[in-house]
Amino acid sequence: MNALFRLGATAALALTIAAPAVAADATIRLSYGSPADPFRSNAGAMAAVFKSLVEAATDGDVEVALYPNGQLGRDTEQIDQVRSGLVDSTMASAGAIALHYPLVAVFDLPFAFPNIAVASKVMDKDSEFGQKFVADMEDKTGLKTLGMIDSGGFFAFANSKRPIATVEDMKGLAIRTMTLPSHQAMISALGAKPVPLSSTEVYTALQTGTVDGAMNPIPVMSYERYNEVQEYLSLSNHVITPTIWVMNRDFYEGLTDEQRTIVDWAAEVASDAGRGINRVIEASDTGLPLLASKMKVNAIPPEELEKFAEATQPAVRALIEEKYGAEGTAMLDALIANIDAVK
Repeated sequence: MNALFRLGATAALALTIAAPAVAADATIRLSYGSPADPFRSNAGAMAAVFKSLVEAATDGDVEVALYPNGQLGRDTEQIDQVRSGLVDSTMASAGAIALHYPLVAVFDLPFAFPNIAVASKVMDKDSEFGQKFVADMEDKTGLKTLGMIDSGGFFAFANSKRPIATVEDMKGLAIRTMTLPSHQAMISALGAKPVPLSSTEVYTALQTGTVDGAMNPIPVMSYERYNEVQEYLSLSNHVITPTIWVMNRDFYEGLTDEQRTIVDWAAEVASDAGRGINRVIEASDTGLPLLASKMKVNAIPPEELEKFAEATQPAVRALIEEKYGAEGTAMLDALIANIDAVK
C-alpha cells in the first residue's frame, strides 16, 4: 500500500469514527474483528454487554460506539489505532498482540492446559499468572488491559486434503497460522508449512486454496464459516490462546474515577459473558454440529496426541528460550506453575 493511499485511508477512518452528533461526556470507540451478533462470538457478546452496562450505569454520560467485523481494519491495525488514540479500545487476538508484546507466545506451549476449567482459571487477568502477565504487558506497551479470556476453547485442525489422525498426516500441508513465531514453530515441527495470515484473510485463503487448512477453536471456525470451504475437521485440543481486551491508557486515565470504576466493572462482567458464550457455542448446534453438517470430523486418538506433544513441545519451548531469553523462560515457568497450582 503506497503512502498516499495509506494517508487517505487514515483520513477516511478518522471521519468514519467521529463522535456522534449528540455528544456524551465521553464516547468509547470499541473495535473488534468478529461478528456483532452476541450469540456468534465472544467479542460480540462482550461488546454488547459492555455497551449496555456502561451506558446504563453512567446514565448515558459515557457512550460505547461499536465497530465489529473488522470494519476499521485488520486486528493488527486495530491495536495500532488504539495505541495512537484513533480508536479507544479493541479485543485482540494473540497474533495481533504478539506484534506489540511478543511474550504472549508463552500461551502457545502445546498441551500445557489439561482442560478448559484450568484454562479459564489461569487465562484471566486477575489470576496469579494473569496479574504478572498483564503488569508486564502494560509496562511494555502502555496499553490498559480490560480483560483476558480464551479465544474460543481449544484449537482443532481443519483442512481440505485429508483427515488428520497422526503426525504423519500433517506432512506437507500448508496451514494458516496467526502471526505468531510460536505457532509457526509448532506447525513446522509437525512437518507442515506454516502460512501466517491475518484473521480477515483466512476465509479467502481457504476458499482459493492458497492454504490447505487452518487451526482455530470451534467457535471461531463456526462464525468464520469453515464448513463452507473445508472438508475435514480433526479434534486435537493442542493449544488454547487468549483474546486480550485493551484500551488506550490516556483515554482510560482521562475518565473520572467513577467512570473508570464502571468501565472496569462492566469489562469484568462482559468478560464472563464472553467465556460463557464460548461454552454455549461449543455445546450448541451453532458449534461442532454446524461444522459437522458439512465436514468430516474425527478425534485424534490419545496415543497419537502424545506424539503430537513430543514433536511440538520442545520446538516451542526452545523458540521461547532462544527468542525471548531469561525473561521468556521466567514467564513460561510462571504460567506452568499457575497451571499446576489450579489443576
